[in-house]
Amino acid sequence: MPEKYSPNKTISLLKCKCPRCQSGNIFKFGAYNLSKFTEMNDVCPVCKLRFEIEPGFFWGAMYVSYVITTGMFLILGTLTYLIGNNPDFWAYMFVICGTVIFTSPMVYRYSRALMLYVFSPIHFDKSFLQK
Repeated sequence: MPEKYSPNKTISLLKCKCPRCQSGNIFKFGAYNLSKFTEMNDVCPVCKLRFEIEPGFFWGAMYVSYVITTGMFLILGTLTYLIGNNPDFWAYMFVICGTVIFTSPMVYRYSRALMLYVFSPIHFDKSFLQK
């Protein structure tokens, strides 16, 4: 008899799903609902996992966000230099700042999801799979 479907951890992380059941949403609304993109579910709607493991757990997401944003600065700056043949200062500002501002809701969400997937003791549990 074939084994039950086991979700892919990377896809679940990219979809911001619960790390334990990998089917419940971490966030209440979509990333580009700009008035509510920061609102998280307190508990997973499927397996009832409490997302904030301890008080202040998501403060660490600031450091994850910093690493992601710094990487974006370096990559975008290098690409702007190579593609634009070392353009003026304002070209760098437009490309880098525009991209960082546009992607900030996603960086916020992924930094919190990465905290749950990488820096927490929570692991996938087959018993919480939706039937």
